[in-house]
Amino acid sequence: MKTRGMLGAAGAAVVGGVPVAAWGLMGRQDYDGLPADELDYAFQPWDVGDGVAAVVGGIGLLVAVAGAVVLARGARRGAMDPRWWSVVGPLVVVGLMAGAGWRILTAGVVGANIGAGLVIILGAPVAAALVVWALARSVWLVAGRRGRDGGRGRVASHGV
Repeated sequence: MKTRGMLGAAGAAVVGGVPVAAWGLMGRQDYDGLPADELDYAFQPWDVGDGVAAVVGGIGLLVAVAGAVVLARGARRGAMDPRWWSVVGPLVVVGLMAGAGWRILTAGVVGANIGAGLVIILGAPVAAALVVWALARSVWLVAGRRGRDGGRGRVASHGV
């Protein structure tokens, strides 16, 4: 049970750290020619300085990398079924899309923010599909594990 909790926390660290890292390390995407009060915003950005955002992004990156290392070690040692990467991977992509997408949605521009429209029209359905995939795959992995060993043992290894 201790290993399963540690692997769950590591997965949460990866999935939660990636959007924070993307948001913080990407920085503001405002148009450079005008002051911020003359720019148009699709969504108002958070009032966080670039230095603070970079530090938060760096911390998010460290958390994500640490979680990925724990997951990789768990998979290598057999404590985690490698098929769980098919759940974590899409969620990492969604996190990357969310962090970068938020920076695009809150970019200060002159006129219309075309990038914001593209994030909403193209990014949202892709993100939703990836989340549905990860949810369905995780339910399938958990149900398969319970069916074979009664819900006991390692995280769905099935002898792999």
